[in-house]
Amino acid sequence: MAQLVFIHGPGAGACADAYTQQLQYFEGSVAPTLPGHLEGMRCADVARYTDWVRGWLWAQGLKQDLVLVGYTLGASIALQYGLDYPDEVAGLVIMTVAARPKVRAPGAYELRLRALEDPAVYEEWIAFQRHAMKFVEPDLRERLMQRHRQVGPLSQYHDLKAIDAFDVSDRIASLKPKLLLLRGLDDPGQPPEYEREIHQAVPGSRYIKLSGVGHFPPTEDPARINALIEEFVAGL
Repeated sequence: MAQLVFIHGPGAGACADAYTQQLQYFEGSVAPTLPGHLEGMRCADVARYTDWVRGWLWAQGLKQDLVLVGYTLGASIALQYGLDYPDEVAGLVIMTVAARPKVRAPGAYELRLRALEDPAVYEEWIAFQRHAMKFVEPDLRERLMQRHRQVGPLSQYHDLKAIDAFDVSDRIASLKPKLLLLRGLDDPGQPPEYEREIHQAVPGSRYIKLSGVGHFPPTEDPARINALIEEFVAGL
């Protein structure tokens, strides 16, 4: 029986609360809060986060038939996990992800660092997070905005650096677990179509574009994404 594992990123609250709707819907599913997000020490890169997640899962006896679902940093971790430990993973559902280093808009890193020192820039950063979550249901959005304040801009700065150093482009074609790629067509950041690159490189993968959602599809449109996950799991 498939074991659903939801892995968060630096956005949409930067902790497992972003998957509240999935944890309620999928009985027995789990969603770790990564170290350095609310508490603990961050990992240096995606590979180390992957091994932390694996250790967290193994500690709970979850070692087989994993279906890893994630966006941004969580998607990178899921992809690394599927490449490194294919015998443990049945499938991946990933979005807002690249198999090679991402290119950021000018000033993306600097905004997070300046927010640490300047209250006005901190509020600018908060406003940016709120805008990025414009499709999230209002009550959940406010809960996740509070999490953003707890986690802080420095954690997000390091997460972006980890994402943008992630590069499995030389291995991606060898991915063995079944793969579903999702892309929100209304992402405020309008990132390049990295997901298509992965789809074209991985035989048998499926790629779905979704209107009305943006950077964090499971948090923004849980009913539609949950249905796609259910369909995916049923086909494993």
